Amino acid sequence: MQLGIMRFRKTVVAGGIALLALAALSLPGEAGVKPGDFITPDNAAQVKDLVSPGVYYKVQRGMTMKITPTERIDWPPPYKDATEKYASQVQLSKDHRTLVGYVAGQPFPLIDVNDPYVATKVVWNALWRPISTDDYDLRYYDCDTVYTGKNKPYFAIWYYQTGHYAGYDLVGRTEVEPLPVDPDFKHTNRLWLFLLGPQLAPQDGRGTSLLRYRYDSPTHGDDTWTWESGTRRLRRLNEAIMSSATGAYSWDPDHYSGFNPKTEQYDYKLIGEKEMLATVDAEHSPEIRCTTDGGGSACPERWQMRHMYVVSAEPRRSVNNAEAIDSKTVIYMDSEMWFEPYVDTYDRRGELFRSHIYWLAYRDRPVPDAKIAIYPFKREFVVGAVSTDVQSGQATMCYLPGIETAERECWYINMGAVDRAFFTTEAMVKMSETGHM
Repeated sequence: MQLGIMRFRKTVVAGGIALLALAALSLPGEAGVKPGDFITPDNAAQVKDLVSPGVYYKVQRGMTMKITPTERIDWPPPYKDATEKYASQVQLSKDHRTLVGYVAGQPFPLIDVNDPYVATKVVWNALWRPISTDDYDLRYYDCDTVYTGKNKPYFAIWYYQTGHYAGYDLVGRTEVEPLPVDPDFKHTNRLWLFLLGPQLAPQDGRGTSLLRYRYDSPTHGDDTWTWESGTRRLRRLNEAIMSSATGAYSWDPDHYSGFNPKTEQYDYKLIGEKEMLATVDAEHSPEIRCTTDGGGSACPERWQMRHMYVVSAEPRRSVNNAEAIDSKTVIYMDSEMWFEPYVDTYDRRGELFRSHIYWLAYRDRPVPDAKIAIYPFKREFVVGAVSTDVQSGQATMCYLPGIETAERECWYINMGAVDRAFFTTEAMVKMSETGHM
């Protein structure tokens, strides 16, 4: 699918790597907004062609947008350097599904839409993205679940707070020793480790935690465990559950940070590329609760035109993903920051099911009054995220940092805040039982 009239544009990044991007000369609906416009449900039609169907659903139901000028987003210098050093040796495997020769930085800085495997390369670029490369620890964040709607009063049906949203990469490290690969990778084949927990609220689930490992082998699925405070049991989870949201919580682990299931379990197709709206330079941190949609988003917030790759992902049911609950995921990938500002998923009937939106801030610290989490360059921080079941209107809006949490600096990225020892079942159980962060 060709979106508009395309031409090649060459952009040079630090270290001399030429990034080949495709710029749109004329695109449907591009004239629909300009800096200074304020988008509400009453004039939502102006952005219909500039956002995903899931985002448009949110605007129709009260989420507002402040349209601002487009801003350039640069990569952290260590990530640029690693891309220059290692990108030339990276290629897809013989079956065109997994990476060969990857060490650090962006795997495929040269993107050509005429490449038959461009969609797969876009997704791999997103996995090894510049937002964090070594470790991260989001300390204390909270979420509200509401039923969203135009001018609905705020009424939370569920409130959630947790102590850590943390990860550790064993490959692709650029800022914190060991560089660029943790020696443990050779023994365990693990690419990254992730921990969510312990749950601090609501009280009936206090201590519940989730631990997840991703492996380099394309045939080795993720290992995932949960510690449930009620039963005081460590449970091994089926991989298919990672795309499932249950109860009054709309998020599923495969979309906590964009599109995050195991890459080789999907087939990818480039739908096209387009100038679209996204939040990459949020005004607020902490984010503010939207008063015009029942608290189902962060608004008003700054949105700007961004160059996006639009990719569909369909589960490989006949090979290794038979239990996937979604029939298709549509990924909207920002071509500069390489993070998905939004992702839409479709149910087995092919109907829009869930909308995931991420608000990102571009700055040298996650909050204006930070005293520790301060960086020598600007980087992206996710400051808000919402998952909405568009078929029921249930939305879980998360604030990063939290609105009602003790920790204000929140994001510690590539600072050695967590190490491998933090991501074991023993450490998870101990932390969940003692409550020590």
